[in-house]
Amino acid sequence: MPFDAATRKSFLRRYAEGPVLLRTAWQSVPTEARTWRPGKGTWSAHEVVVHCADSETYAAIRIRLLLAEAEPLIVGYDENEWARRFDYLASDPELALGLVASVRTHTSAMLAHLSDESWGRMGRHTHSGPYGTDDWLRSYGEHLEIHAAQIQRNLAAWRNR
Repeated sequence: MPFDAATRKSFLRRYAEGPVLLRTAWQSVPTEARTWRPGKGTWSAHEVVVHCADSETYAAIRIRLLLAEAEPLIVGYDENEWARRFDYLASDPELALGLVASVRTHTSAMLAHLSDESWGRMGRHTHSGPYGTDDWLRSYGEHLEIHAAQIQRNLAAWRNR
C-alpha cells in the first residue's frame, strides 16, 4: 500500500536519523564484546555494522534504479554469503560507519527534492516480485533501527553470558 504524505515524511526522517542510531549502538559495545557472536549462525556487532555498509551502498543504487530506469530489476542477494565471502570481521567498522553516514546523507538530500509523482515508481525485485519506491523506503527507513536493536541485544546477551 502506498504511503500517504505524513507516513512518507516519517520514514524519510527515520531514514536520515538511522546512522546516528547505528553509531550510538556500536559505541555502547565494549571493545572486547564487538566481535562476540551470541550464537551459531549469528552476527557479532562488528559484522552487523559492516553488513549495514554493504546494504546501504546497495540500497542507494536500488532507489536510483527505481527512480530513473524504466522497469528496473532490483537484484536480491544473500547477506550471509556476503558476510562470509567478504570476511566482515576483517573490515574496519569505523570505515563502515562513515560509509553508512555518507551514503545516507547523500541519498537523503536527493530524496528531499523528489516530487510526489516520483514516489509511485515501480520495478521488480528478484526475491519478492513487484517492488516500488515506498517498499524501498519502508525497508530502509527502519533498516538501521533494526540493526541498532540487534547490536543492543548482542550486548545484553554478552553481558548475561
